[in-house]
Amino acid sequence: MSAKSNLRRKVRGSYAISTVSIALVLFLVASVGYIIWNLSKATDNIKERMTLYVMMEDGCPEEVVEQTEFKLANMEGIREVRFISKSEAAADFKSFAGGNFEEFLDYNPLPASFEVRLAASESPRELVARLEGYITEWGGVDEVIYQQGMVESMDANMGRFKLLLAIFGAVLLTISLILLKNTIRMSVFSRREIISTMKLVGAGRWTIKRSFVVDSLWMGVAAGALASLMFWGMLVALNEGMPYVVLVSGGEVMATIFGGIFVAGVLLSVLFTSAALNRFINMNSAKINLY
Repeated sequence: MSAKSNLRRKVRGSYAISTVSIALVLFLVASVGYIIWNLSKATDNIKERMTLYVMMEDGCPEEVVEQTEFKLANMEGIREVRFISKSEAAADFKSFAGGNFEEFLDYNPLPASFEVRLAASESPRELVARLEGYITEWGGVDEVIYQQGMVESMDANMGRFKLLLAIFGAVLLTISLILLKNTIRMSVFSRREIISTMKLVGAGRWTIKRSFVVDSLWMGVAAGALASLMFWGMLVALNEGMPYVVLVSGGEVMATIFGGIFVAGVLLSVLFTSAALNRFINMNSAKINLY
């Protein structure tokens, strides 16, 4: 009775450790993935704030202006187009500079223009160069103005930033999977005597694996539930502690994340348990007892 109790206690302890380990790995990977996702969205928002100004020639016919607006609105890589008339440009300059230049010049030298906001792109510099090359060839367009230094700096820095995030995520995932694999392997190892006994009484491979796989499935579900609770607690803490930071949220996004946590928990638990089982099932029963 004492031996059975010790075995049960050992098995329960190993399963509890495996469940918590899977939950911690799921929580860590989900949290880092969520942070990387938000940082990626933030970089896209920065890219979408990039603005080109398409300056029209003075005295350009209204039909040409309308054609230019239509072509800009339908170009790939452009998110939003706003027409700024000569009078609007003058009003903006007066509010910015605080003076009325038309009193001295007797005319408005500012041209009509289009404020063009760009869509997020992997390479802002290439997008801007491509758009500039097309637009400057159109009739009625005088020039295209943008902050070239900012575009080049953003293109270089954003690329490095995303590469570092990808490397960090890949390293973290690899380390987490290795630790999880060893933890589940130790859990199966604690039940090696049960595997040996079932083999001695003639149980087939699937018969031995069935109970372990079912247990690992429930272990994955429990780990997914625990990881989801920890992830939800992290979101609540972030929203309360940093309300000024806008995080990606919404019912569909959260459902995808929590669903992914549960599916990953079940898959990791079942796959690693099956892999560890194959090792002991293929091992000679005498060696199992000496292992």
